Amino acid sequence: MVTWFEIPVSDMKRATDFYEKVFDIAISVQDFGGLQMGWFPHKGGAAGAMGCLIKNDSYIPSEEGALLYFYSSDIETELIRIEAAGGIIRQSKTMISPEYGHMAVFIDTEGNRVALHSKQ
Repeated sequence: MVTWFEIPVSDMKRATDFYEKVFDIAISVQDFGGLQMGWFPHKGGAAGAMGCLIKNDSYIPSEEGALLYFYSSDIETELIRIEAAGGIIRQSKTMISPEYGHMAVFIDTEGNRVALHSKQ
């Protein structure tokens, strides 16, 4: 049911660098007169929501807001990259159940709590 997400950032360059390093992707940043948006790449036809990093006075990074889960084919890959990119691992790879797979939680460079999910 999720179709769009926005991750608040205080420093767009720092946040973009972090997510590009962790997920090995390129993020496209646009400035709309003080509202900066950094779009995560979308793989046409792939399942999942689209979203962006967003910088504006009305968006405040937080560890206490909604928890967003990024899909991962192997959580260990991103966990290795998170600390190297300046993030903090809050919960290492943990099995949810055999049928639902694994999850992990990290804090990004902006102070947001974010999660990873994989079937393996």
